[in-house]
Amino acid sequence: MKILMVTSETVPFAKTGGLADAVSALAINLRKQGHDVRIVMPRYYKIDRSKLKAIEAPLAVAAGTIETWVKVYEAPLPGTDVPVYFIDHEQCFGRDGIYGTKAEPDFHDNPYRSAVLCHGAFQLCRLLGWYPDIMHAHDWFCCLVPVLLKHVCRNGYFAHTASVLTIHNLGYQGWYSKDSFPALGLDWNLYYGGGFERNGSINLLQAGISCADMITTVSPTYAGEMQSVEGGFGLDGLLRVRSDVVRGVLNGCDLETWNPKTDKLLPANFDYKDLSGKAKCKEALQKRMGLPVKKDVPVIGIVTRLADQKGIAEVFAPSYGSIYSICANMDVQFAILGSGEKWCEDEINSLQSKLPNLRAYIGYDESLSHLIEAGSDFFLMPSRYEPCGLNQMYSMLYGTLPIVRRTGGLADTVEQYNEFSGDGTGFLFDNLTPGAVYDTTGWAVWAYYNKKDHIKKMQVRGMKKNFSWDTSAQNYVGIYSDALWRGCGINTADWR
Repeated sequence: MKILMVTSETVPFAKTGGLADAVSALAINLRKQGHDVRIVMPRYYKIDRSKLKAIEAPLAVAAGTIETWVKVYEAPLPGTDVPVYFIDHEQCFGRDGIYGTKAEPDFHDNPYRSAVLCHGAFQLCRLLGWYPDIMHAHDWFCCLVPVLLKHVCRNGYFAHTASVLTIHNLGYQGWYSKDSFPALGLDWNLYYGGGFERNGSINLLQAGISCADMITTVSPTYAGEMQSVEGGFGLDGLLRVRSDVVRGVLNGCDLETWNPKTDKLLPANFDYKDLSGKAKCKEALQKRMGLPVKKDVPVIGIVTRLADQKGIAEVFAPSYGSIYSICANMDVQFAILGSGEKWCEDEINSLQSKLPNLRAYIGYDESLSHLIEAGSDFFLMPSRYEPCGLNQMYSMLYGTLPIVRRTGGLADTVEQYNEFSGDGTGFLFDNLTPGAVYDTTGWAVWAYYNKKDHIKKMQVRGMKKNFSWDTSAQNYVGIYSDALWRGCGINTADWR
């Protein structure tokens, strides 16, 4: 198949979260399976033009009320032969931030920026003379792609092209004033006909859901949660209407980067057959964080974005969160890495001054994130919702047992501990409350001190898990086939 990924971010060129990792990993693995996969994204000003190859012919893009001209650059995804095309438009993308900045968290002209990318994707195909079987749009920023394909472009060269929309996080939808609609470069009849209208505004994700031939998200459980009132962020009704085209495909891991046996960022390597290197990583973590070096005291790691989605209030909120009581009442240590909401950063710094068994680094450090995963005994991840999650997978692969809320991808990847048989790979709870976090952490700590054989058994089971992208990529091939059948009446079985 010929597949064009349309995305706002891709590692290593631009990243704000797991979306960027997922796009590049999926493209690479589909390419390994023999598919012609290409990526198109914006050229943000931090992406050095001198390292890209210019495509000389300019593109005319029908975004906004007048035609806009853009330039296109190209480079391979590093270490692969997957082409990445960059839409270059200084007004749209020559600034700090992908979606916004601290001064302007959500750029006011994001509808126009989205339109330049999405219209540009179709024009790029025309320029190259390369017409994909699948246009795979990722998240709200790229939702014009299925709209354009269904209502504007599915004729001529795109008559046999289908759309797939992947929702990486339903909480981000692209809500903007109705006054922004002309920036999308669409006829006004599509304000309603394309599914944009919501409460007198435009909702880009809603339009994408309305128009896509197939809709995916990043775990089977989250696919169900999106269709519930509690997890649907107001779009659950539409998703239930379209439930026949909704699929959940669990993201994989980058096993070249996250492999304790070969990880170059660790002071010692290890695998499930020999965990001695993990003990050395624990000692190195304690020293680096300024914690007392005690090999027999469990270390609980946290690597997170300090945001409401991650359950931070139930852990860190003053006089409400559970972490102070955990540190005061249990013989444990905490190693924390994260940044985000200022109140939470301030509270963590305050806790450090009060608790000798809690240390944190506010910010992000790649080597420290690997060391926390390798050197911790447990990993706390009490997410309010988690479409997929990667850290719980990294933890299990590194012999670190997750303590997680049973939601989204966490529910799909972590198996509950059975204190009678020793089965499982982690510790799960249902209700996000400080009490539940405290009690489940206490349960894990109890097992650490009283069920050493169970802890070892769970570590080995987790480290043997297969979180590669191979299966996920193959599942997407099936979804692409469904999209072609639903959108274009094409049976891919006839290709064989």
